[in-house]
Amino acid sequence: MRWLLAICCFTFATLSHATAAPMLDDSFIDKVLVVKSERQLHLISRGVTMKSYRVSLGKQPGPKEREGDKRTPEGFYWIDWRKTSDKYNLAMHISYPNAKDLARARREGTRPGSMIMLHGTPVDEEYPEWFFHTLDWTEGCIALRNDDMREIWNLVKNGTLIEIRP
Repeated sequence: MRWLLAICCFTFATLSHATAAPMLDDSFIDKVLVVKSERQLHLISRGVTMKSYRVSLGKQPGPKEREGDKRTPEGFYWIDWRKTSDKYNLAMHISYPNAKDLARARREGTRPGSMIMLHGTPVDEEYPEWFFHTLDWTEGCIALRNDDMREIWNLVKNGTLIEIRP
């Protein structure tokens, strides 16, 4: 009887441990969450964070208010298209501005800006990739190391929700 109890406990412990850590292999990423204050991008599947990455943001802090302010927007958007980029490796377009951003810009008499992307890091002989990875350097986009961007490119489909929090 003790052996049966021991086998049951061992089986339960093994199965519990196997499912404790999320796996990306067969996951469907249904949300990308960017937390600007943490400089983190999280891939989420059914409410569970599957993987996190360090990101670089716009040169100026705070939410995007107008074109050219060098700030990363905050709000709910979609990954709506993608392209390869000579300058930034791979790039996925974020559907900024949304209706709220457009209304604010109209109210304030400014242009909201556009072309906010999730993209890789420039390949530059003078500045290695690690140099870009440790500071906020974009014009308002969200940048990642190229290896991380390649992984996200393969895991995140067009039409995926992206939430950008302060």
